Amino acid sequence: MAPENQGKKYDAESIKVLEGLEGVRKRPAMYIGGTDKQGLHHLVSELLDNSIDEALAGYCDTINVVIHKDGSCSVEDNGRGIPVGIHPTYKIPAVEVALTKLHAGGKFDKDSYKVSGGLHGVGVSCVNALSEKLYVKIKQEGKVYEQEYSRGTPTTKLKVIDKCPEKETGTLVRFYPDPQIFSTLEFDYKVLQNRFREVAFLNAGLKIILKDEIKDKTEEFHAEGGIMDFVKWLNKSKEVLHPKPIYFKKEVDNVSIEIGIQYNSGYQENIFGFVNTINTVEGGTHVSGLKTALTRVINDYVKKKNLLKNGDTLMGEDVREGLTAIVSLKIPEPQFEGQTKSKLGNSEVKGYVDSATTLFLSEFFEENPSVAKAVVQKSLDSAKARLAAKKAKDLVRRKNAFSLGGLPGKLADCSSKKSEESELYLVEGESAGGSAKNARNKENQAILSLKGKILNVEKANPSRALSSEEITNMITAIGTGVGESFEISKLRYRRIIIMTDADVDGEHIKTLLLTFFFRFMPELIEKGHVYVAMPPLYRIRKKKDYYVYSDEELKKETSGADNPNVTRFKGLGEMDLNQLWDTTMNPKTRKIKRIFIEDAVEADQVFSMLMGDDVQGRKDFIADNAHEASLDI
Repeated sequence: MAPENQGKKYDAESIKVLEGLEGVRKRPAMYIGGTDKQGLHHLVSELLDNSIDEALAGYCDTINVVIHKDGSCSVEDNGRGIPVGIHPTYKIPAVEVALTKLHAGGKFDKDSYKVSGGLHGVGVSCVNALSEKLYVKIKQEGKVYEQEYSRGTPTTKLKVIDKCPEKETGTLVRFYPDPQIFSTLEFDYKVLQNRFREVAFLNAGLKIILKDEIKDKTEEFHAEGGIMDFVKWLNKSKEVLHPKPIYFKKEVDNVSIEIGIQYNSGYQENIFGFVNTINTVEGGTHVSGLKTALTRVINDYVKKKNLLKNGDTLMGEDVREGLTAIVSLKIPEPQFEGQTKSKLGNSEVKGYVDSATTLFLSEFFEENPSVAKAVVQKSLDSAKARLAAKKAKDLVRRKNAFSLGGLPGKLADCSSKKSEESELYLVEGESAGGSAKNARNKENQAILSLKGKILNVEKANPSRALSSEEITNMITAIGTGVGESFEISKLRYRRIIIMTDADVDGEHIKTLLLTFFFRFMPELIEKGHVYVAMPPLYRIRKKKDYYVYSDEELKKETSGADNPNVTRFKGLGEMDLNQLWDTTMNPKTRKIKRIFIEDAVEADQVFSMLMGDDVQGRKDFIADNAHEASLDI
């Protein structure tokens, strides 16, 4: 990899400092988003981003990440190594400045890094502050340096512990997350796997090796095809309209723009934005630029070929149906909204992406008429479906206006009008719904009974989905609307709880409902409003009743006991009202599971795989993941 900053020094003077480390341990959520599983993995991402910055600068091509048996995690790269020289202002080694001072790092010195994943001087010092122990090892100029820290404070001085070949350079950081800070200390292989796969796709040629010593598992992530491979991977379980993704790369005013586009025959829109390899899950100006350009170019093509009458134009949602796209930017000074970097704010970027995409796509459509025809026809079909869906929505609105209070008749609403204290249970079947209505707290628990399995929205176009009575009842009861008209402020219940039987049919209904929320109301999941009830599998009758939720728990509770009476609950309807209330609906004693979209890319893959048309892919997925599921036979 050819270094982009050859001739520029990266030494102690390159480390700029803005302020001290105070407050990180007091308010960790401000810096890493939380102290839960997500926050824990954010620490790994911060270290990885530092290594990626070395790769972006052209100095690193391999990153090794290890989940160690002792609960620590290490990230090692073969970049230049954090400078070890004495800092001119602080009179301590520069590496110690980077690890102990907030807003310290080479990312503040434009000569050291052309682009980086944001303010990573914040990142490495945060990792240090929130670690019970941290070791840093640096290879530089034929020497191996090491220093140890605890909760942000050095416990040893930087010292030379070994020799290495002159050309061998790099940094290794191994940290032990602090149990005083984090609610969980276990690293999840799958979370890291998803992130590393993304990073490899976004940095063609970079090699990331993930090793889990606990699971005795090693995986290498490497994609020579970069974004082209990424788009193909996203669409692997879908029927594509053109086998080769549309791809271009362009530099405008020091901003590198890389875009991959491929349409599939489905109904979902998936645009994933990245800035300096960071996934901007809330989009931003780069994603807006692509959307604007797509709408313009396809409308220009339609007008030129006279494919729409009466001067009609296609809407943005029409041209994005079935679209899978990656927008990856490398930018010197990204402006993110918040430290978690979920949305890009640079205003000039929208224009850059818009003009570059418009120019490229216009030429591409002229030179590739078969691809242009397939994409444009998909957009025209989508416009027809949109008009049909609009009629369906209008029908729903009219029906609501004439029904009592605008709410579906099957909804047993709660008396409280305060959404922040209200819950909506989505219950499968009339009998279970009837039991739930009688068992609930009528003041703040509403019940909506569903007739068995709802429509699989993954395989149905939006107009058909919005014509389904069960789905319109849910949309009306929840109150937010769907798609473009979705408004979180109109949510009628703080929690929406899916309550199904603990059998195969119940699991299927649960998956269908989650697919609906993921595709039509993803923000409800993102904001933490969607839950799954956890009804018990067994009742153990000893001197008093005990309820258990898994076969493992049953074995534990009945081992060595004097032949207790065990009842297996096959469905919610088998419980009496007190049992249903105590085990599944009483906030003080129930178990409910909050649903997260931990990784939008992976979630899209899984829903497409499980609910789409790729039968072989589904079989392979189930075969690969069956060992992680609890089997109910």
